[in-house]
Amino acid sequence: MSMADERRIVSNIIYSHDDSNRRQNFSETVFVFIRQPVEAEAPVSPPPPRHVLTEKDYEKLKFQRNIGVSAHIDSGKTTLTERILYYTGRIRDIHEVRGRDSVGAKMDSMDLEREKGITIQSAATFCDWEATNPSNGTKDKYAINIIDTPGHVDFTIEVERALRVLDGAILVLCAVAGVQSQTTTVDRQMRRYNVPRISFINKMDRPGANPWRIVNQIRTKLRIPAAAVQVPIGVEDEFKGVVDLVHWRAIYNEGQKGIDVVTSEEIPASVLELATSKRNELIEQLAEVDEEIGEIFLNDEKPTNDQIASAIRRSTIALKFSPVFLGSAIKNTAVQPLLDGVCAYLPNPSESEVLAHDTTLPVASPQVPLYPAAAAPMVGLAFKLEEGRFGQLTYIRVYQGSLKKSSLIYNARTGKKVKVPRLVRMHSNEMEDIDSIGPGEICAIFGVECSSGDTFTDGSTSFSMTSMFVPEPVISLAIKANGIETPNFSRALNRFQKEDPTFRVHLDAESKETIISGMGELHLEIYVERMRREYNVDCTTGKPRVAFRETITQRADFNYTHKKQTGGAGQYAKVVGYIEPMEVDPDTGKDVQFENVVMGGSIPTNFIPAVEKGFYEALEKGTLSGNSISGCRLVLKEGAFHVVDSSELAFRLATIGAFREAFKAARAVILEPIMTVEVVAPVEFQSAVIGGLNTRRGTIIDSEVRDDEFTAIAEVALNDMFGYSNQLRGSTQGKGEFSMEYKNHMPVLPNLQKDLEDAYRKTLPAAKK
Repeated sequence: MSMADERRIVSNIIYSHDDSNRRQNFSETVFVFIRQPVEAEAPVSPPPPRHVLTEKDYEKLKFQRNIGVSAHIDSGKTTLTERILYYTGRIRDIHEVRGRDSVGAKMDSMDLEREKGITIQSAATFCDWEATNPSNGTKDKYAINIIDTPGHVDFTIEVERALRVLDGAILVLCAVAGVQSQTTTVDRQMRRYNVPRISFINKMDRPGANPWRIVNQIRTKLRIPAAAVQVPIGVEDEFKGVVDLVHWRAIYNEGQKGIDVVTSEEIPASVLELATSKRNELIEQLAEVDEEIGEIFLNDEKPTNDQIASAIRRSTIALKFSPVFLGSAIKNTAVQPLLDGVCAYLPNPSESEVLAHDTTLPVASPQVPLYPAAAAPMVGLAFKLEEGRFGQLTYIRVYQGSLKKSSLIYNARTGKKVKVPRLVRMHSNEMEDIDSIGPGEICAIFGVECSSGDTFTDGSTSFSMTSMFVPEPVISLAIKANGIETPNFSRALNRFQKEDPTFRVHLDAESKETIISGMGELHLEIYVERMRREYNVDCTTGKPRVAFRETITQRADFNYTHKKQTGGAGQYAKVVGYIEPMEVDPDTGKDVQFENVVMGGSIPTNFIPAVEKGFYEALEKGTLSGNSISGCRLVLKEGAFHVVDSSELAFRLATIGAFREAFKAARAVILEPIMTVEVVAPVEFQSAVIGGLNTRRGTIIDSEVRDDEFTAIAEVALNDMFGYSNQLRGSTQGKGEFSMEYKNHMPVLPNLQKDLEDAYRKTLPAAKK
């Protein structure tokens, strides 16, 4: 092709919408661009590499599941996991959470967990399950990684980091209590990480079990379309099996501990009518979320069993639907059909969309997809740390590529290169050494220094994955060792802080006390007990300190000059601007901001960071109660400087002085944390419970009476909640239970604000009062 032809083509491309004269006039310019490619526009960044999954990758991933078991307190998560491990052959015998043999469930490996009968740490395990295909009777072997999570809101970070790395989850609900406060929290966490879920209504053997009310609660309270895929055969203590509505058959558990699953094509006459109506309800629910079933439904046709099963899988993976299974883990009934459901309806690792940031591109650039191909560059996320007998144990989910023993991996955050000395698969507190692990799997590595949420790569890519969401602590305690403080005291606190991002430790500058902060009284109580047992450090804790904050309610201007003249160069800085209340930014989640609108260089640009630093320093300690300040924006309009005397220190001190002066004029108030409290107790104690909440200045938001128990939801200030657990036990004969979760900060009552101000003033030295 001649140069003229090339020039004509390019000019035609650029100016095809113009007239020929303009095209002729500009052709020389285009010609210059061709002759001098140096002046061409900067190249657009290449699209991220796409790694194609091989047939072998698909075959391996097709039969792999990574699932979590999550629910409210005492819904039966650990008991269900125990049954899953028994039926898949991972454990030889079943032990109960609060069993008489004092062995305890396999997944509750910590002594404290076995004593208290609760799960404190999430525990990982793996098992193999032979799922039967109901269509043709063939058996397929699935590899399932399971993480059993705690139910208490105090250990919510364990649920958070488990759901961050899982592809699917089982949401366990009690057949009597249904959707409770922590169920709503877990639902919110699943939505945050786009985790598809199947629901399992446990405890079908309990008196008052009503699965249809629970299904309705899932639809209304959790706002997700749901329908039962099973109908119980027998109720309460007569519960002995389920009817599979998808494949239209009855399933019974027989033999020792329900090990034998018997299926029958004959549906018992007692439940035939109910099963028919519930199957129609399932099809109706699916028709609303799935196009194929919707079309069949509109044409008044009957979908086949396989069409229903495919629609459930499609809509569950698309987060549009949740199939509901029924059973009783403690009575060893209908757990195996649930495992078949996990294999049939939850996604494999190749069906989950996983994104990462490419650190070489700008922060605002779109995220890059990861592909679970074994040959692709390795990318993994460290989601949990644990101090083991052999050093730090780091749990890793491999998203792309393969991780091999003795291979070199790079920490994307620090850029450090580390060798993988030992690679294991976890089975609660036991481990199994392996040489390599493929994409989509969960493993643990020893001897690698890192933090929770770090990304590891093989060094050939610059990907970094987003870390998990970490809620802010809501309660603080002063802690000190009894007797002489040993190195074990700080060693224990450092280890717990590293393992658990919601556990914070700091030294109070005023009182010189060590302050520990966490998610609730139980959370801190467990760590104090673990210090005594694991580190032989006996501690005493002071009255919990509530995380009060301070804020302003109106705008206040400032015009402040900081002058200090000593021998030699002095200090001079002047700042002018205003502070105003600020709402939480929905994008960043921050409610404090520094804004610089200085025009004309009245403050040199090199001093602006010092002003910002001074503002953030002033926010650390308010003048009313000594707590941090939130909900405040500082706008710097202008100022003045001195050629010799102005310095960064002068502007920092000027900003702190200006902020304190304006803060007094901005009608500052003290804020206290408000908790959403859910109390469940027998109905005869309703008046005592509501009376108890009212005496603690609680606002009743909702109450629901069902059968023989009731639920009250209230908003109460955390400062008024101390000792509530003992009061509730006393007023309900030990039958009541409550859970609470942080909601927001609200202004305190005027009399409490005065008390807090007076108390703080007494702690100040005489010169500052």
